[in-house]
Amino acid sequence: MNILVIDAQGGGIGKQIVSALKKRYPEQYITAVGTNSLATSAMLKAGADVAATGENPVIVCSRRADVIIGPMGIVIADALLGEITAAMAAAVGQSPAKRILVPVNHCDNYIVGVTDLSMAKLIEGVVTEVGKLIG
Repeated sequence: MNILVIDAQGGGIGKQIVSALKKRYPEQYITAVGTNSLATSAMLKAGADVAATGENPVIVCSRRADVIIGPMGIVIADALLGEITAAMAAAVGQSPAKRILVPVNHCDNYIVGVTDLSMAKLIEGVVTEVGKLIG
């Protein structure tokens, strides 16, 4: 299974996701794409198998992924302080991959009805969902 993790800004959420997935499912192939080099570096250091930076890698890797994971903003143009372009959001949204989105209420996007959980609990939820997809 090709798992794509996308993150922006400092890559903190993506780093935690990659680390937790590699700990639980070390055999799974994880591609990390950051919107900037700092985010990419953080996910690569956390154990991603390969990594790239920028808009075109998001577009290309979204076509090839079985699962796409990241903060909710990866499907919203101009989210994450403007780091998500319209092309990135469209690529993620139009991908045939399953999407596991972390509900983070930041950058003027609020998800009503979602309980305020700690990031650790949200990451645990991501890992559980990936486990269901792995079977």
